[in-house]
Amino acid sequence: MSVLSRVSAPAAAHDLAGVVVALFANPERTAPRDLPESTGDQRPTADHLPGDANQPTAPVVGRLLSGPTGLGTSAARILWQGTALGETRPDTGQVSAGASPESGSDPELYCPPAVRDDVALGEEVNDRLVDWAEQVGIYPGQLDRVRTANFGRLMMLTHPATDDPDRLLAASKCVLAEWATDDHFLDEESMGADAKVIASRLGITFAAVDPVDLPVRYAPQLDQALSEEPVAVAYRSAFEHLARYATATQVARLRHELAVMFMAYNHEANWRATGRIPPVWEYLTHRHENSFLPPMVLVDPIAGYELPAFEFADRRVRRVFCLAGSASVILNDLYSMGKESDEDFDLPKLIANEEKCSRQEAIERTVQIHNELMHTFVEEAAVLSQVGSLALRRFLADIWAWLGGNREWHSTTGRYHSASNA
Repeated sequence: MSVLSRVSAPAAAHDLAGVVVALFANPERTAPRDLPESTGDQRPTADHLPGDANQPTAPVVGRLLSGPTGLGTSAARILWQGTALGETRPDTGQVSAGASPESGSDPELYCPPAVRDDVALGEEVNDRLVDWAEQVGIYPGQLDRVRTANFGRLMMLTHPATDDPDRLLAASKCVLAEWATDDHFLDEESMGADAKVIASRLGITFAAVDPVDLPVRYAPQLDQALSEEPVAVAYRSAFEHLARYATATQVARLRHELAVMFMAYNHEANWRATGRIPPVWEYLTHRHENSFLPPMVLVDPIAGYELPAFEFADRRVRRVFCLAGSASVILNDLYSMGKESDEDFDLPKLIANEEKCSRQEAIERTVQIHNELMHTFVEEAAVLSQVGSLALRRFLADIWAWLGGNREWHSTTGRYHSASNA
């Protein structure tokens, strides 16, 4: 189902709706507002970057950098390590990793609250974004639904390091272009979505993301094709705006994340074209690739700094970044499942299909998976904050703030809630 179609879709009328409402009802959240950090006296410096020759040799760091990975291994591998570094961990007595099917209690999502909620700033950004959407031609005749989704509020919530509406608008344009890709190419048939031709459309549109220099004779044909594709027009405009605030390296990072996302759209299109239901492991792999990493990768340029390339490219940093991305998109699955069609995929639906369990049990299992990813992010980010640069510490804290803002937007946006609940 289209991103914007969910805005006007009727609310789920069955018991599932009550489960989802209860899942997100706790205003206090279960995670701290700030990313837990080491309480030791050591000041993090670039000299202590993981993988650097001067890296601390403490067993805790060595185990973090070489231990087993993957769902189901993180808890046993990490819990004592943060404590050894003096890390203050969240009070596990206040955190539920998800109720067991036999418990009968509602599961709790481990996720922080938003750092700030400046309603006026969000509305200003959203107004500008809707005007831009009209200019570039995406969502013609659906601008009211774009406004209701309130992506300007999403950017205000997820980028609390700046109150500059133009910086937030730059991020908003990128995000709306990304969601429009899903709608125009994969989900919304009225906009031309067709799983049979998505690969060629994505291939051409990526020329707007990563400009292609064709021989003179053929360049006009490509330009015409791009100008006739509203999503490509949106990407060109969004990247021009982003270039005011992002370095060439930061722009290249976004290009990389978009390339991965485009590949993931082809992955999903294959399921739809063949009618194949993916196993849970394959769906989780897909969600690693089709997650919120494209908007998340903008946290440092929108905040006005740059994470050094040698840290951003480090495998350990990439791991925690992707853990956050996967957790955030699983949260999205939970919010959107009540309004999706039978043809759409989400994690609870696939767990229920594979494990032959009830939807309630599948929701609880989904929350457990989300919380495992989030707890692992906290534990490993705390260690990396200790041994990395000050910029890395800030980047990880900004990702944590992004996660809290993302959850707050999901709990209020008209995309998933009626006007009376928004």
